[in-house]
Amino acid sequence: MHHGRVYALCLRLAGQVPLAEEMTQDCFIRAWEKLDQFRGESKFSTWLHSLSVNQALSSLKKQRSFWARFLPVTTEADTEESTTTHTEETSVLERKILKLPERARVVFVLFAIEGYSHEEIAAMMGTSTGTSKAQYHRAKNLLQEMLS
Repeated sequence: MHHGRVYALCLRLAGQVPLAEEMTQDCFIRAWEKLDQFRGESKFSTWLHSLSVNQALSSLKKQRSFWARFLPVTTEADTEESTTTHTEETSVLERKILKLPERARVVFVLFAIEGYSHEEIAAMMGTSTGTSKAQYHRAKNLLQEMLS
């Protein structure tokens, strides 16, 4: 029921199917661990989405280790081989979003797709509002170049 939405969020943030699958699993493990903290003040899906964004961002921070920079990047061909139905349903724009640099992609997804404000994004990522806005504009310009 909620898996599709959490997975889509993780894939957009991670840009790689294997990492997105791992992040999705981590989100549901975290939700299970924190289930007793759900107070019912909002919809369960809203609570799960917020928890998933925070968990996914935390996972991305862990991935930024020194050695992770030297791992091979998944190419579009690798992504197509490792997933069947998702790639068939993915639009051209979504594939282009996955090619954005990580920080620009994260800000773009959170702002343009998930609806977070730049202030909220800055707080989540530990940066300034100006940095969030700059990354968003960078992502937007790169997408326009890719699509033209």
